[in-house]
Amino acid sequence: MNTIQNSIDVILKQGMLPLYFNADESKSIAVLKSLYNVGIRAVEYTSRGPEALSNFKKMIEVRNAEMPDMLLGIGTIKNLAQAETYYLEGADFFISPGFVPEVASFLIAKEVLYAPGCMTPTEIIAAENAGVKFIKLFPGNILGPDFMSGIRDIFPDLIFMPTGGVDTTRQSIETWFNAGVSAVGMGSKLISKEVMEYGAYETIEKETKRVLDLIETIRK
Repeated sequence: MNTIQNSIDVILKQGMLPLYFNADESKSIAVLKSLYNVGIRAVEYTSRGPEALSNFKKMIEVRNAEMPDMLLGIGTIKNLAQAETYYLEGADFFISPGFVPEVASFLIAKEVLYAPGCMTPTEIIAAENAGVKFIKLFPGNILGPDFMSGIRDIFPDLIFMPTGGVDTTRQSIETWFNAGVSAVGMGSKLISKEVMEYGAYETIEKETKRVLDLIETIRK
């Protein structure tokens, strides 16, 4: 099985993709362990600060030593240089806020999953024509489930995941799945800055487990 399909399978199995960033290395690692403890096997760490790369390197070390079956991806990739850097550091998959053709070409040739953010049919078509299989609908709070419902029949071979504005409530998650998405990206609604600041890792575990159970129930 190639790494693109493996990454897709893991994300779809859990039905959600947690994403976060923290400037503190120890907090970044603690959140990763908390997510792993409740069954998460794919996480997006976002490259949103100067500490991101060094934190990611350490997270890869810890993952390799203690969580070998965890896929650790990198988000907020906006150019080829970033993609090349994180590829060399061992990122398992890559996510962008928009579609970057040269990043798609680079990663698809390496058999690594690339999920670009798209918010128009034109962008989705461009990504599909470049060989992308997994689309991040972004920002989800602007597009809404109705957008997904409107385009689902046009792109039967693509996998969609909204990020931004997906709440942890049953109503929000169920509405998105009913619209046709295969997973939901969950950032601050699941892992808030406050929770990380106070080191409330039990809260992260409890809430993540609740959302995982909720998704499993919705998809039955």
